[in-house]
Amino acid sequence: MPMSPSFRDRLFPLLPEIADRFGTPFHIYDETGIRETGDRLKKAFGRLEGFKEYYAVKALPNPHILRIMRDMGFGFDCSSAPELTLARQAGSHGEDLMFTSNNTDQEEFAAAQAQGGCLLNLDDISLVAKVPVMPETICFRYNPGPRRSGNSIIGNPVEAKYGVAHHQLIDAYRQAIDRGAKRFGLHTMLASNELNYAYMVQTVEMLLDVARWVTAELGIHFDFINMGGGLGIPYRLEDRPFDLASMAGDIVALFEAFEKNEGYRPKLYMESGRYMTGPHGVLVVRAINRKEIYRTYVGVDATMSALMRPAMYGAYHHIEVPGKSESAGTETVDVVGSLCENNDKFAIQRTLPRIDVDDLLVIQDTGAHGHAMGFNYNAKLRPKELLFHSDGEVELIRRAETEQDYFATLQFEPQRLTPGK
Repeated sequence: MPMSPSFRDRLFPLLPEIADRFGTPFHIYDETGIRETGDRLKKAFGRLEGFKEYYAVKALPNPHILRIMRDMGFGFDCSSAPELTLARQAGSHGEDLMFTSNNTDQEEFAAAQAQGGCLLNLDDISLVAKVPVMPETICFRYNPGPRRSGNSIIGNPVEAKYGVAHHQLIDAYRQAIDRGAKRFGLHTMLASNELNYAYMVQTVEMLLDVARWVTAELGIHFDFINMGGGLGIPYRLEDRPFDLASMAGDIVALFEAFEKNEGYRPKLYMESGRYMTGPHGVLVVRAINRKEIYRTYVGVDATMSALMRPAMYGAYHHIEVPGKSESAGTETVDVVGSLCENNDKFAIQRTLPRIDVDDLLVIQDTGAHGHAMGFNYNAKLRPKELLFHSDGEVELIRRAETEQDYFATLQFEPQRLTPGK
C-alpha cells in the first residue's frame, strides 16, 4: 500500500480544512511516519555498533525535515555546497556530514572543508590531487563496472558517470595515503528504488570483499563501509514492502564474519533518502478542469514542475480522491497539468472514481524527489510544503514561489565586456 493507513486515516478527514486554510497545491509530510521509519532503521541495525544513517538531503531538502533527522541522530549525505549549508544549519558538522559529489570544482571543495569540514567521499581518482587539504579520513565511491548490474534509474555501472573504476581503486587509496590520509572509508551506490533486499545484501558483500582486497594490497583497515542508499518503497498497490529486517539480519551476519576473519569490524553507514521520507509525503491538488476529446483529461492546479518523476522516469504514483469510492463508479482518465509539454501528466489512462471540478486529489509517495526536483519551465512556480506534526498541528514549512522569486535573478548590477579592450 503506497500511503500508510495511519497517514491516510489522520490526514483525509482534515484535508478540506487544510486545503481551505493553505490553498492548493501543496506537498504535505507526515512527521509521525518519518520518525517511525527512522526508529525501525535504528532497531534493525542495533547490533552493529557505530551504525549511522546519513539522510540524503537531495531527497527532501527542507530545514524542518532535516531537523527531524538530526533529532533522530542521523547525519546527512550532501551532493553540493548548498546542501552542506542546509545540513549545517540543521545543526550537523564534521563527520556527521558526508560530501559525495561528482565533477567537483574547487569552490565545492572549499565549502566542504569549511566550518569544521566533513567526510569527503571522492568520486574520481583525479580528485585526490585537487582536494585543497587532504583530510585525515578519506572515502572513495567505488564503481564495480561489469562486476555488478545496476537498475533503470542509475543504470549499468559501466555506463554510469559515478565512481572510481575497479582497476583504479588501489592507486586512489595509495595517492590519498601519500597526501596524508590515515583513516579510510569505502562507498558505493549501484541502484535506486530497489525492492529486492538481496541486491543490497550482495552490495555489502561486494564492499567487504573489496575491503579485504585493498587491505591485502596496502595494509590499511577501513573505518567504515557505506552501502549507499537505494532502498525502495512500494509505489504500486501490488508492490511488496522492502524487507528491512531480512536485509539487516543478513548484513549483520556478513559484518560478524568479516570481523572473525579479519580481526576488526568497520562501522556500517548508509544514506537512505527515499526510504526515509518518500512514503510519508503526498501532493494535494485540486481538479480545475475536465476535457473530453479523444480521451478524458482531468486538469489539476499543479504541473510536473511540482512532481516530475512520472514525466522523467515514467514513474507510477498512486492517486486517491478523498470522499469518493470506486464502488460508486469509475472512469479512465489522464490526470494532467497546464505545462506546455505533453508529458505533463501525473497519471495516464488511470482508472479512478468520477472526478468533478473542485475535487481534491491526493498524489502519493512524493516525500522524496518530489518538490526537490522542481523546476520553472513555462515560468511555472513550485508549490508550498506543509508538515503534519505528530501533535496534529499542520505547519507551513516552505511558502509557494512567487513571480518575485522567479524574477529575482534578473535584478543585478549591469556588467558589460568589450572583448579586446
